[in-house]
Amino acid sequence: MSEAESSARAGSRGRLRLPRVGRGSMAGRGREAVETWRRYRHSQLSELAESNRLQRELLERTHGQAHLPGLPGPSTEQAGPARETAEASGDSRRDLMTVTSPFMFGFFGALGVLTAWFLAQNVSRLSSVITFVLIAVFLTLALNPIVTSLTNRGFSRPAGVFTVFLGMVAVLGLLGWLVVPPIVQETSTLIERMPRYLDDLNAQPWVQQLDARYDISDRINAEIENRLQDSTFLSTIFGGVLGAAGWLAGGLIGAFTALVLTLYFLAALPTVKDAGYKIVPMSRRARVIGLAEEIMRRVGGYALGQVAVASINGSASWVMMSLLGVPYAAVLAVLVGVLGLIPLIGATLGAVIVALVAMSQGWVVTLVVLIYYVIYQQFENYVIVPRIMSRTVSVPGAVTVVAVFAGGTLMGVLGALIAIPVAAGLLLIYNEVVIPRQARL
Repeated sequence: MSEAESSARAGSRGRLRLPRVGRGSMAGRGREAVETWRRYRHSQLSELAESNRLQRELLERTHGQAHLPGLPGPSTEQAGPARETAEASGDSRRDLMTVTSPFMFGFFGALGVLTAWFLAQNVSRLSSVITFVLIAVFLTLALNPIVTSLTNRGFSRPAGVFTVFLGMVAVLGLLGWLVVPPIVQETSTLIERMPRYLDDLNAQPWVQQLDARYDISDRINAEIENRLQDSTFLSTIFGGVLGAAGWLAGGLIGAFTALVLTLYFLAALPTVKDAGYKIVPMSRRARVIGLAEEIMRRVGGYALGQVAVASINGSASWVMMSLLGVPYAAVLAVLVGVLGLIPLIGATLGAVIVALVAMSQGWVVTLVVLIYYVIYQQFENYVIVPRIMSRTVSVPGAVTVVAVFAGGTLMGVLGALIAIPVAAGLLLIYNEVVIPRQARL
């Protein structure tokens, strides 16, 4: 025997061999595991089928329907007894719903209508309060930049608020001092001179011709006598006078209320803003704070800019009317300034009123007034407004027109005043929120 054969036999003797009995036991365990898995799967499928059958029966008993969506319907043998029970219970439930559902539907519908009517009535009653609050908010946003500039220069917040509020009250008092005495004086003068004005008017030849042809004076006297004898007309006039007095008193009370609210809003503005920002989730708080601060900055800047533009217009108008000798120059200048706060049509309306008053001085003065306002409007639109409003509000012309008309229709003069800053805020949200979100989709 060679050395290779002897080494191969020695290697085969040293190998580990499994016994035949061990191999058979492992195969048997594998078959048992497979059979166990099959039995488990069969039991789970049986339980699932039983669960589906129970669900179908439950639905049949409650709604009288056949099966769940996505599940096969029950067979005829399985559904027979369940269907009879479901039909019996379904009929009773259907009869009950037929009796009660229309009543319940009508009841809850009427309750919703009454709730909506109650809220609408309360909102309409609170319209004056809402108006005062909006005026106060608008004034607060307009005065807050001034308060902020004072606090940046070393003033405390209460001291800055008190200083700005005193300045606003002083300006309003100065305007009242300029407007109220001339109006009272000229009104009393007009009442005293009214008979002489009527006599001068009757002395005009063209008035006498019209009176001779159409008997105007006799008709006017007869109509006045009939009206004076009519109790309804007298009560209407008396009610109108009382209504005008009440309106004036309500306006003064509303102005005082708006001023007090403005003072409180200015003092509590940082606290109110912090409380509002805390409601926003932390993940979006920084973004909301940035947008809110920018909107408030634009609204306040627009209000201050509009006041500056109107003040320049009123001051220049006063100088022009004083040079030309137009009567009631101070009153008309204040009126021009107030009307200048109204966007789009305010300045034009003030110019028309001044031109009508200037007609008392002759057509030459009227023509000069019209030429002045045409030139001034161009200078204001292309020089003053762009310099003042460059960092506040940037709204397209079409959006400005639509916003002013919509605000004026909804809330009158106040709506027209706040329409442009509101449109600027909505436009900012559109550019900074809506467009970036749509771009990410």
